[in-house]
Amino acid sequence: MRLFSLYSLFLFLLINSSSQAQINRSIPSEKPKLIIEIVVSQMRFDYLNRYWNKFSDNGFKRLVNDGTYCRNARYNYLLTQPYPGLATISTGSNPSVHGIISDKWFSRYSGEEINAVYEEKVSTIGGSYFSGKYSAKNLVTSTFGDELRLSNPHSKVISIALDAGSAILLAGHSANGIFWFDTEKGLWVSSSYFTETLPAWVDTFNTKGFAKLYTEREWKALQPIENYEEADTASVKSEEKKKTLLEKLKGMVNGVIGNPKPKTDFRSLLESPYGNLLTKDLAIAAIAGEDLGADEHTDLLCVTFSANRNIGGKYGPHSIEMEDTYLRLDKEMEHFLNFIDATVGLQNCLVVLTSDQGVASTPDYLEKSKIPGGYFDPQKAMILLKTYLNAVYGQGNWVVGYHDKQIYLNRKLIEDSNLKLEDVQQRVSDFMLEFSGVANSTTAHNLQNGQFANGIMVKFQNSFNQRRSGDVIINLEPGWVEQNGHVTSANSPYDYDAHVPLIFYGWKIKRKSVLEPVYMNNIAPTLSLLLGITWPNGSTGVPIKQILE
Repeated sequence: MRLFSLYSLFLFLLINSSSQAQINRSIPSEKPKLIIEIVVSQMRFDYLNRYWNKFSDNGFKRLVNDGTYCRNARYNYLLTQPYPGLATISTGSNPSVHGIISDKWFSRYSGEEINAVYEEKVSTIGGSYFSGKYSAKNLVTSTFGDELRLSNPHSKVISIALDAGSAILLAGHSANGIFWFDTEKGLWVSSSYFTETLPAWVDTFNTKGFAKLYTEREWKALQPIENYEEADTASVKSEEKKKTLLEKLKGMVNGVIGNPKPKTDFRSLLESPYGNLLTKDLAIAAIAGEDLGADEHTDLLCVTFSANRNIGGKYGPHSIEMEDTYLRLDKEMEHFLNFIDATVGLQNCLVVLTSDQGVASTPDYLEKSKIPGGYFDPQKAMILLKTYLNAVYGQGNWVVGYHDKQIYLNRKLIEDSNLKLEDVQQRVSDFMLEFSGVANSTTAHNLQNGQFANGIMVKFQNSFNQRRSGDVIINLEPGWVEQNGHVTSANSPYDYDAHVPLIFYGWKIKRKSVLEPVYMNNIAPTLSLLLGITWPNGSTGVPIKQILE
């Protein structure tokens, strides 16, 4: 009888302990133990609706249905490119303040092209010589990750992306680990700016050879080809375009989108959904290897799925390849969220999903519906501009650079010729308006000396940095894109480039839909206020009140 009573007591305590553990697990921590910022590069706002019926219930749908979905989130500047977008998310400021005005720009001092994150003085950690020569030196403000580390040295900040710029700019200067992919050796690497050696968990991951495995894998469509949007040849009006599409569909034998190359070419992962798979795998390894979210000190994990950017630029936003990429990423998202729930617990983890930019439809696609659009050829435009300036001012190298809708003039030559810089800028600006596809053109002088309250010039000004921007900046008509070797691109203030998804999910986030305008420089102040830490030192955004309520 006594033995039975002891057994009953033990069983009661065991059940009670188990029940209490489950209750404790369901109660969110006072502050999130882990914040995960997920950036799906070049994800237009409409992708979620377009592919909704083909998504699973536990990937993107899970975030939308159970999180706070900001449906009216936008970048509020002109040159919507990946690196300015990532820097805006992390710093809470626009390019005019954080200094990353575009992916690349022209240096008047050196006369050379500047990559936003390239750094000659640092060395590669863990890979080929040039693969690690990157740093955050050109980012002139602090980030949310930097402020998190300053407020609590025990907090960890880790960032992962296929390309160095995405990994670096989303995290900042003082992260514990920033890792990107070396396409020469097929390894995850870093630079001496951030670390002296790779962590053991990264070395272990590299030895497993996932990169080689995924590179050699055949890219097969998840669904029958006829189920994809672009496969509908009936919507194609032009016989020439229809023939091209039919040839493409014929080439997709048995739903094979991309055949592996005989020789391992790791660069192919940059424009393949398997690059996203590799990125997700390393993110999971980071959570386990760094024990992220394991204690009361809030950690930050930044993950950028940058393969989508290259796939979109190569095939276009309405392509079979793009659609299949998102169907596959939805499955990876489901697996990632399930892993987080099983380890950290979603009630202890705050997930922020967004994008660094949208993307324009290809002019060929717009042509199907008789919507205006076209390609602007900057090389031809610069040839004509130089000819014009030679005719007006005499022979000389009046234009020293053109980068991403920004024209850089030879200021020394202008000064030596006793010309007023603002007069030459205005003449160039007026001339650029003569080109088909150019909607707006303005000068550095106007942006430096004017204050604009509304309209397109606000977006010009938010993109303009006095030390780095060009003398003249142009904006194209809606539907027009620059010829840059891709079928399309993003780099405009229009809805298709500036409007992106923004979802907060997990921890204490409520289920709601936010229709009020939200700007992307509001993310960092919101996260900072949630944790009670200092905002990034250049922040110009404001907290999103619907997240804080």
